[in-house]
This record gives sequence, C-alpha cells and structure tokens, in this order.
Amino acid sequence: MKNWRRNIYDIIEVGTDSIYSKIYDWTMLFFIVISIIPLAFREQNPWFEVFDKVAVTAFILDYLLRWMTADYRLPDRSKWMAFVTYPFTAFAIVDLLSILPSIVVINKAFKLFRITRLFKILRVFKFIRYSKNVQILIKVLRKERHILLTVLGIAVFYIIVTALIMFNVEESVMFEDFFDALYWATTTLTTVGYGDIYPATDLGRFISMLSAILGVAIIALPSGVITASYLDELRESKKQED
Repeated sequence: MKNWRRNIYDIIEVGTDSIYSKIYDWTMLFFIVISIIPLAFREQNPWFEVFDKVAVTAFILDYLLRWMTADYRLPDRSKWMAFVTYPFTAFAIVDLLSILPSIVVINKAFKLFRITRLFKILRVFKFIRYSKNVQILIKVLRKERHILLTVLGIAVFYIIVTALIMFNVEESVMFEDFFDALYWATTTLTTVGYGDIYPATDLGRFISMLSAILGVAIIALPSGVITASYLDELRESKKQED
C-alpha cells in the first residue's frame, strides 16, 4: 500500500504492459468518443446530456488522478513543484478546458460567448494521450522536425512567390487583392483546387499548371520522411516489446 500512488500512475500512464493500464486506456477512449458524439448534431437530445455527464465525471477523475501522481510524471522536478506546475502543462490545460464547459455555473457564462462547443472539441485531442500509435507519430514529428520545418519553409516561400506572380499576371476580377492570390496559391500547391478562384489568361493558366505539378512534389516530401521514420519507430517499439 505504500506505493499505491505509483500503482495508480502505472495504470493511468499509456504504453505500460499492464492489463489494467490497457483497460483504463480503452475505457477513457470510450468516454472521449461518447463525449464528442453530441458535437456532430445541432439539435439537443436527452441522451447527449447523459453522455456528457458520464464522460465529464470520468475526465474529472482522470484529471485528479494525474494531478495526484504528478511527481512521477515530472521526475525532473521536486515533489511539491511537480504538483504546483502540473496544471500548467499542455495536456493538463487541454484536460481542464475540456471539463470546464460541462460545469453548470461556468457553462452559462460560456454560452453567452458561444464557445462551449469549441472547448468541448478539445476533447478530441485527448486521443493523443491514450493512443500509443498517435504518440509514436508525435515522436516521429519531433525527431524529423528540422526536415519538416525546412519543407514548410519551402512551401510557404513557394506560395508567396507564386501568389505574387499570379497577382501581377492576372488582372481579372478573380484576384481582387493579394489575399485572393495567396488563397489560390495555397489551394493549388496542396492540389485541392476548389475552383472558386482561377486564372483567366493563358499565361496565368500555364503558371497554375506549373504550380500544381510542383505542389505535388513539395507535398510528397514530408509524406516520405514521416512514413520512413514512422516505420523505424514501429520496428524499434516491437523490439522493445520482445
């Protein structure tokens, strides 16, 4: 019983081999799912309120348990400093913001500004904590952040340059200001191409074709990097399990 807080931490921490930990993770994922179902509907349903109350009760319990074991989660800090600083960590803030909209007193004030549903959407981000695969993906993004930031910089630079070229080439009503050109360049680079803004001249169309072709190449770069690194992390994870 002396290590009961440690036992709780091992259960609520994702990725441990304990069967109790896996059951806890899947249970919390279930509560997250039922809590965000009402967000897909505009009309109110009595069952939605039941879903919300049950899920929020689980979220509050989870928040308190994590706060109670904060010294294990933040071992680089002193015991009491871990308890003090834990509510200000990223996951703790997301947890708290996902709970607050369902508290009756606060909910009335939130409805005045119509941000209740927005805060409830934050519950989707709780999937990150309870999904091992998502955590591996986050690890990959951190590992390859320098390459990905470089690709992002290239993409932003290309969007701005292409937008400047198109804005000066096209004098049609489609490109009334530079923001329209930026919007067009972004949708073209990502190969989305909504079609609400498009060039009318032959030169503009030629530039649009080049932009679309280069866009495929630029978008493919981070996909390959992430896929290769993700597979490496999966192999490493399987080796550790074996």
